[in-house]
Amino acid sequence: MTGSLSRRIVVLCATICLFLAILAGLLLEGAAQTRSSLAWVTHSTQVMRTANQALLHLQQAESGERGFLLTRQPDFGETVQDEVAASRKAAADLVTLTSDNPAQSLRAKQIRLLIHQRATLLEEIAQQASNGDFTTALNAVASRRGRNLMQHVNARVGDLLAAERHLSTSRTAAVKRRLDFITWVVLIGVPLGIAAVTLLAALLVRRIRRPMEAMMTVMSQLAAGDRSARIQTAMESSEFERLAREYNAMADQLQAAVAHQEESQDRLHAANAELSRNTEILQERGEVIELLGGMAHRMQAARTDEELAAIIRVFAPRVLPDLPGALYTHNNSRNLLAPLACWGGLEVPASGFAPEQCWALRRGRSHHVAGPQSDVVCAHVDRQVDCYHCEPLLAGGEVIGVLYLAGEVEAETRFRLTVLAENIASALVNHRLQRGLREQTIRDPLTGLFNRRYMEEALPLEIARASRSRDPVSLVMCDVDHFKRFNDEFGHDAGDAVLQAAAAEMRKRFREGDVVCRFGGEEFTIIAPGTSATALSGRVDVVREAISQQVVQEGGRTLGSMTMSFGIATWEEGMERDGSTLIKAADAALYRAKREGRNRVVVDERSAAIIDGGGGAKAG
Repeated sequence: MTGSLSRRIVVLCATICLFLAILAGLLLEGAAQTRSSLAWVTHSTQVMRTANQALLHLQQAESGERGFLLTRQPDFGETVQDEVAASRKAAADLVTLTSDNPAQSLRAKQIRLLIHQRATLLEEIAQQASNGDFTTALNAVASRRGRNLMQHVNARVGDLLAAERHLSTSRTAAVKRRLDFITWVVLIGVPLGIAAVTLLAALLVRRIRRPMEAMMTVMSQLAAGDRSARIQTAMESSEFERLAREYNAMADQLQAAVAHQEESQDRLHAANAELSRNTEILQERGEVIELLGGMAHRMQAARTDEELAAIIRVFAPRVLPDLPGALYTHNNSRNLLAPLACWGGLEVPASGFAPEQCWALRRGRSHHVAGPQSDVVCAHVDRQVDCYHCEPLLAGGEVIGVLYLAGEVEAETRFRLTVLAENIASALVNHRLQRGLREQTIRDPLTGLFNRRYMEEALPLEIARASRSRDPVSLVMCDVDHFKRFNDEFGHDAGDAVLQAAAAEMRKRFREGDVVCRFGGEEFTIIAPGTSATALSGRVDVVREAISQQVVQEGGRTLGSMTMSFGIATWEEGMERDGSTLIKAADAALYRAKREGRNRVVVDERSAAIIDGGGGAKAG
């Protein structure tokens, strides 16, 4: 019965790990003991060095004492003090170092006591000599007490050093034994481990090599073209048996697949051809989308119909080559499709056509005529045209325009046409929205006149143009006389009706190039380019007269007549170019008109004429 190769590998790895763990444990334990023994050897060395230092300092203190008594120089007395202190410190350190060994600790304490006694005697003799009592000091030295103490110190130090040397020798021997043990463990354990691992690995390789050779042989036969080759050799493990079964199953499937290879290749060639065609189509569409993207960006940035038409004339022939065409846009106020742009040499009537004349707009979908009598022809198309295409441009069910193409749109061009129509429709809607928003920002919602913001933008431009061309530009400031009376008597709706009536009359009476604005409240301004104040005053007086003859109606009520006062000024060099000085001059003229009786025109000049309601002129 075959066993599991994975289990054998696990057993082998576990055996190797166990052997390595035992070997590592023995080595770590020997290393730890060796480290401990070496630490004790080092400790013994430190104990011996400290004992020698204590004895040496004490001997140097004795030498300093003798030098002091013989030479009577104070320097030797200072040496005695320093060496005695060092000897005492070394003795105290010796007691601390030997605290782990009772016998040695006892010897260290005896040494410390003897050193203390000898040091005290040395200090007393040195003090006597320092006081000048050298006789007493010499007698103390001659008493031999110090020599006896020194002999005891030498004896105790010798005993301690002998005992410590014995300990150091035994500890060094222990270190050597442990190192020998580690050496034998390495010399014996490692070769045994290597031999065991090699043996187990050889057995494992043998169990792997046989199945692998059998499998490689069958694979070589399969590679050579023998698709009937199968693995029949008994495997050495359950894993290889499973691999052999899977391989045989794979070979069976491969043999079945080869039988259908030619059919698969035919299908692959067909799919490849289809993929190539789709790739070309996608590439072409990508180029079209990129081109339309550039067109869309430019159309979004267009501010006027002329700019929009120029963009379409440039890009439409590139998107739809060899297809002349025209773009019609819907004029809501006239309910008419007017031509905006033509390309490809096509010319269409500028008059345009009504929406019901185009079958594409009627049906809300594309309408094309491929040849004579092939379909009904739109009324806006020349009867001699045999082939054309109309693409409606719609947004939210509302007619935006129509795209007319003089020719047949092929199937592969349909995508280009659809995307082009969507982009143009989107651009037209955006253009219409921008124009509407622009009108909202510059128009007064009540009167429909330009607002003050537009006036403040337009006046500096007209002044700059007049400064360059040396032509005059004048400004009229006017307001409704006694406007508060209409609001107080009839309400604010009546006041709005008065303002609307005055605005309608001024819009009708002034020239198309004049800019009529509502300045605020009941005040109005008119920018009149190319006209001086004197020349303008007659035309303004006609407006004043027409307004005074109106009878204002509101909600079925008769509000009565109204009058307006006017002030006129002409810009001159030296005035501010932003128009502020001109506005003040016209406003001052208006104020004079109010002050002098209202319902009149005042020209802000040195010899201005005041034209009142009766037509008489007075000096202003």
